[in-house]
Amino acid sequence: MNDPSCLVTCLEVAHTFGSGPTALVAVHGATCTVAAGDRIAIAGPSGSGKSTLLHLMAGLEAPTHGTLSWPALPTPPLQRARAIGVVFQSPSLIPTLSVAENVALPLALAGVDDATARLRVGRCLEQVDATGLANRLPDELSGGQAQRVAVARVLAQQPLLILADEPTGQLDHSTGQRVLDALLAAADMVNAAVVVTTHDPAVIERLRTRWTMDGGRLHTGRLPAGAVAVSGSRV
Repeated sequence: MNDPSCLVTCLEVAHTFGSGPTALVAVHGATCTVAAGDRIAIAGPSGSGKSTLLHLMAGLEAPTHGTLSWPALPTPPLQRARAIGVVFQSPSLIPTLSVAENVALPLALAGVDDATARLRVGRCLEQVDATGLANRLPDELSGGQAQRVAVARVLAQQPLLILADEPTGQLDHSTGQRVLDALLAAADMVNAAVVVTTHDPAVIERLRTRWTMDGGRLHTGRLPAGAVAVSGSRV
């Protein structure tokens, strides 16, 4: 678990929401590694802990038990955060910024010059078929359009670790496949790892490593037949 080539390692990682009799253990003792170039699908029923595990890997939640580390990513938290791209189930766009400005935001925070940022934003919007949305505000977008913009924002960041929570859940099949194409192509450019939670068999089939979660427990063996569940709320 101490291999410095690993982007993230989890050793008996657990996370509990709340305390006392109402406490909810969302993740029980998960042990796994994610290395550069990995392509991982995590499937499982709603409420099984998939989203929480992704948030732990991203450093957005702290484990209540176990050890979580990012051996091959920068040590300072801010630099590490810039190396991790997260596609949330809800797009989480900033409502006062245009689509182009939302996609450019991580580049501005990283100090990328304006000319480079404009080129990168245009390319990433084109990759997810959202070029025509560049000047719109988030409240002018459909749910599927907003999700594509959120993916473009992660692509523009050029992270080493891409964590995507149901990235095609609001998209039709063809658009979902194009978004996945863009995620995988961007990852290939920098040998990034991609971890996707999904209920979509078409997404699962395109990722060579398949894990499952059930009742907060992670199983890192190959996804068994019939394991894909119906999409719903996240935990």
